[in-house]
Amino acid sequence: MERPGQPSLASASSYPTIQTLRPRVARKTTVQATLEEKGATCMSTLSMQKEIVRKLKNGLVFPLFCAFVLAAVSIFAANSPAQTMVHSPGWVVLPVEEYRTLHDRAYPIEREPEPPPVEATLTRVDYDLRINGETASGGELAFGRATLTIDVLKDGWVRVPIPAGLLVREARLDGKLVSLVSGASGKGGGQLSALLAHAGRAVLLLDIALPVTSSAGEESIALPSAASGVTRASVQLPRQGVDVRLTGGLLSEKSESAAESKWIAYGRGNEALAFTWRRKTEDHRATQPLRLRGSLTQLLGLGEDATSINAEVNLEVTQGAAREAQIQIPDKVTINQVLGAMVADWEVKNGELSVTFLEPVEQTTRFVITGETRRPRDGEIAIPLLRLLNAERETGGVAVEVLGAGEIKDLKTKGLESADATDLGELVANRQSPSLAAFRFRSGEGKIARSLNVTIARYTPQAVLMANVEEARYQVLVSSEGKTFVQARYAIRNNQRNFLKITLPTGATLWSASLSGRAVRPGQAPDGSVLLPLDKARAGEEAPAFAVEVVYLVRGSTWNDKGQFQLGLPALDLPVSRTGLLLYHPPLFRVTAEPGSFRSAPYENPISAALTPPQEDSRMVVGVAGGAIASPQPAPPQPGDFDGKDESKSKRAQNATETLLDKFRTDSLSEKRAGILPIRISFPAFGPSLFLVSELTGENQAPSAVFNFQRDKKAGGK
Repeated sequence: MERPGQPSLASASSYPTIQTLRPRVARKTTVQATLEEKGATCMSTLSMQKEIVRKLKNGLVFPLFCAFVLAAVSIFAANSPAQTMVHSPGWVVLPVEEYRTLHDRAYPIEREPEPPPVEATLTRVDYDLRINGETASGGELAFGRATLTIDVLKDGWVRVPIPAGLLVREARLDGKLVSLVSGASGKGGGQLSALLAHAGRAVLLLDIALPVTSSAGEESIALPSAASGVTRASVQLPRQGVDVRLTGGLLSEKSESAAESKWIAYGRGNEALAFTWRRKTEDHRATQPLRLRGSLTQLLGLGEDATSINAEVNLEVTQGAAREAQIQIPDKVTINQVLGAMVADWEVKNGELSVTFLEPVEQTTRFVITGETRRPRDGEIAIPLLRLLNAERETGGVAVEVLGAGEIKDLKTKGLESADATDLGELVANRQSPSLAAFRFRSGEGKIARSLNVTIARYTPQAVLMANVEEARYQVLVSSEGKTFVQARYAIRNNQRNFLKITLPTGATLWSASLSGRAVRPGQAPDGSVLLPLDKARAGEEAPAFAVEVVYLVRGSTWNDKGQFQLGLPALDLPVSRTGLLLYHPPLFRVTAEPGSFRSAPYENPISAALTPPQEDSRMVVGVAGGAIASPQPAPPQPGDFDGKDESKSKRAQNATETLLDKFRTDSLSEKRAGILPIRISFPAFGPSLFLVSELTGENQAPSAVFNFQRDKKAGGK
């Protein structure tokens, strides 16, 4: 029996059952009294008790007694929970939820393992077959053994299907005969299967037979597809001199002995593996006389120093096999390279070029020949012509182009016909030469004589500008003490020049120099002029304009109340297309320009984008002719500006990209410089100004302007 307040363990199956149950009720040990000894006393006592009960029932005492008993029972019932909480020492009382939690931790339930995704796998299939008989016909069979390697993953009976289409004569597992059962009814019901009872690897040996089919002189066997990772097949044929063809796999080994042929192949997944063979036919092409046709297209470029030769050869073999090709090379022609997919080697000997192929060519091949020769610069020139030897018929042509300043004046041909450049293939059609002559070989035998003489007239190349200053801008600040501070900026396009030579005025002190916004250290020529490095355009591209800037100071005589002074500017070794001069003078003087190479004009921003700063300084004061002071006014907006918002956005994006690229180039070049970098000097624009322009300044010519000055009494002068 369980004690009151103790948790029940009936549901906990993991606890052992108590074998011996002992009652926990105390036994009474009273001694029985006999009637002979106490009979009278007992009878009198019983009679007295009955009398008392009868009186209590008849009087008021009995109801009071019943009420007392009920009150005692209720008090006992109210105190019973408190009494159950009091236990003897050694007891532990827990809530049911905590007990279950501790029980689950002490005796965790082991999770059942998940079943394998497949019950068994066919890991490998090996076929070892032999075709009996000297000649296999459609009624015969190929006998052999199929070894199936099976991995069983599930405990218990497992059904493993055998590759369909096999004629199984016997099956053994671990050396014991086993039975094969057919599949379930329905789809695939006729396929045999093996029943395996134990997990692990098993090797099933099958004695099989396969039918050999024959058709149109070919015999073949087909191994059925199997869901195996590796399929290997070894086939032995008691015959020599057969050609085998394999489908659905890869033929890894082929051998022939004195009496049989053996093939080893590997299957391709779930695809059937088929062997097809036929009697080998003798190929007498290699022993037949060689007969070939050829096409040779030749392009010659007549340069002033050397003549380049490019030839394309196409061969077509009509009989036999060509192991090499021979081309006749004229005298004084040097072969530099022979390129082609089938070309193994080449050699020039005794005026013949021998091109050896990697393997005998039985159909067509192609290769390209490059070489050079030296011919006269002009006059009558004999064109060297290549000839294809040992060809029954030779087609193609020759094209001649003049490189440089020259043209073809006269032509003398033999065995050639005039043709269009596009008729000679891509080698000639892709040329875009203003002086090119193309000819086609005259049809006939390959031994027909051919010759080509051309008369070339050369012209002296005219020297043209390789660099130019498309715009020059000068800002000049003159003080009454005679000091002249000049900032000279040039927008230059250059293709060939390395340096720009600048001759500063006499007594000038160079303060700074920059190239495309980067401070540079100029060089000094023997005559004392300044040499600034120039950027070059890439080959085949238009030269972009870039900015070159120099800042210098010249000291002169002090200005009086009235007088004249001459402003000399630097001389460049490049012509200048347009020049702008902005002169700032002291506010206490009136300054006018004398007529000369410069003329007064309203102020205009630089035309070249290389001289246009990203942001204009709105505080700069600009003057006009006559000394009047004015501020630059922005150009009024055009109606098209509002209509072409998309175009302006794209231009802004493009300008931002170009600015970022220029900054990247500037940063990259600045990191490569070593040592202390020179500083750039900003021009201090102050005072009234004059703007003058000039055009077409020659190279090595120093432009100058003459100005008259007079102290202005209205402006506070004395």
